[in-house]
Amino acid sequence: MTDLDSFITRLPKAELHLHIEGSLEPELMFALAERNGIAIPYASVDEVRAAYAFSNLQDFLDIYYAGASVLVTEADFHDLAMAYFDRAAADGVIHAEIMFDPQTHTDRGIAFDTVIRGLMTAMAAAETKHGMTSALIMSFLRHLSEEAAFGTLAMAEPWLDCITAVGLDSSEVGHPPSKFQRVFAAARAKGLKVVAHAGEEGPPDYVYEALDLLQVDRIDHGNRALEDAALVERLAREGMTLTVCPLSNLKLCVVGDLADHPIDRMLAQGLKPTINSDDPAYFGGYIADNYRAVATARGLTRNDLGTLARNSFTGSFLPPQAVSQHLAAIEAFLARS
Repeated sequence: MTDLDSFITRLPKAELHLHIEGSLEPELMFALAERNGIAIPYASVDEVRAAYAFSNLQDFLDIYYAGASVLVTEADFHDLAMAYFDRAAADGVIHAEIMFDPQTHTDRGIAFDTVIRGLMTAMAAAETKHGMTSALIMSFLRHLSEEAAFGTLAMAEPWLDCITAVGLDSSEVGHPPSKFQRVFAAARAKGLKVVAHAGEEGPPDYVYEALDLLQVDRIDHGNRALEDAALVERLAREGMTLTVCPLSNLKLCVVGDLADHPIDRMLAQGLKPTINSDDPAYFGGYIADNYRAVATARGLTRNDLGTLARNSFTGSFLPPQAVSQHLAAIEAFLARS
């Protein structure tokens, strides 16, 4: 392990953009398929990995939803989340705000309660085992209707004290944030924080809509905001956190090469980016891999990496006292390194 590798691994950090279904590694997919007697269209782990050679968001989503079919029982969701928490802890994550897609499961007959109970038992186990705190972000699938999102919000009603935020994911192009303005207003009225994917494949206008119509607390991705100087200035002025996912950007061809990734430009323009892994099983790396890849490709300094780690806590939904404690831990780490 190089000095940079060690520095990144040990750097205290939060992860704010992680789809728990996207952490389903091929080995676990096969194990759960066998456990649940589910046929999957791959004969081996190697065949699954070969199927990951997609080049756009929709091709990825097709594989992603097929893989989720092996998740059936509360134990399956527990094992999925616990595998992620173990990997994240090894990468220096001490707080994670994980997204889950209930519609991916309820639409195939899995009870909402089954999904959330399994995730919550893993969250409790991760705190006991690793001292890691976590929060749930319930994402609506934007290729479905707003009425369907309202149905999911209704299913979540008994669990709202366990859910921190709602989000918006899946196919971005052709499904602008404005499509979900009413359900996001309803979620805010229930006291939930709100986040949304915007400006990944969709245009800067989608970022404006997320800000003005959904009134988001955080923007997931946001890369294409850089195409609009006025939008960049606004995001910087408002201190809006961007949950950037470099290896995802590369895999989905948002950037052609990590050498062209805008993370350092975001920092230089006063934006507030963070580094995250998105769907790590599919995109070739967990959070430390993302830090390492972009640090190497863009020549980020340790100060830059420290700023990204600080942003991950100040952009989190943790209470102020916890944020202050984590920031102090980062400063202590940097002073020692």
